[in-house]
Amino acid sequence: MGDGDPRAGEYGEEVPPDLVIFDCDGVLVDTERIAVPIDARVVGELGWPMTEAEVVERFLGRSEADCTEEIEKHLGRRVPPEVVQSYDHLYREAFERELRPVAGVEAVLDQLEERGVATCVASSGTHERIRFTLGLTGLLARFEGRMFSADDVERGKPAPDLFLLAATCLGVSANGCAVVEDSRYGVEAALAAGMAAYGFAGGLTPVERLATPGVTLFGDMAMLPALLGL
Repeated sequence: MGDGDPRAGEYGEEVPPDLVIFDCDGVLVDTERIAVPIDARVVGELGWPMTEAEVVERFLGRSEADCTEEIEKHLGRRVPPEVVQSYDHLYREAFERELRPVAGVEAVLDQLEERGVATCVASSGTHERIRFTLGLTGLLARFEGRMFSADDVERGKPAPDLFLLAATCLGVSANGCAVVEDSRYGVEAALAAGMAAYGFAGGLTPVERLATPGVTLFGDMAMLPALLGL
C-alpha cells in the first residue's frame, strides 16, 4: 500500500483497519455522473456560468451549505433556500431513473463483512439524501445506524470533524480507520483526521487532484480489499 497505510504488522504485513469509512456520492453510489451536469445547469441559472469540470473542481465533496455560501459570495447576493429547493426534483427524478451502485462496491462490502471489518458512511450530503440514494441502490440496509452527515458537525470536509465523529461514535481510534473518498476535499479531511486515506480515481475527479502525499490511489473498486490488507 501507499503512505496512507493505517498500520503494519510485526513483520511488515498489511493489517486491515478496524473501521472503513466510505464517502457516499461517487464511492458507494454513482451519483456524480448524474448530478454534475445538473449542478452546472443550476449554478448557471443562478447567474454563475460554469462548466462541469469547474463544478467538479469547486464543489465535489463539499456540503450543500458550503457550496451555497460560495455561490452567494460570487454572486454578491443571498440565494433563498426555496430557490435552491426548487431544483431538488431534477436530482430526484434523474436518480430514480439512472442511479446504480458504484461498480464493484457491493463485492467489497461483502468481503469486509466476511472479515468482520466494520463500515460506515460519512457524507457531505444530508441524511435525507444519504438514505434516498442508498435506498434506491439497495445499499441502505448495509449501513443502518452507521450513517453520518455534514449536518452533524459544525465544519464539513476538508475539516476532519465528520470522520472523527464517525470514529468516536463507533468506538474506533483514528489510526484504526481507513477512509475511502473520491474528492480532494474528502482525502484532505481524512488526512487531517489522522486516518488512512484511499482516493478512488474511478470517478469524475481528475487523478492529479487526488494525488496528495499520504493518499493511496486506486482506479478500480475491486482493488480496495487488497489495499486494505484483506
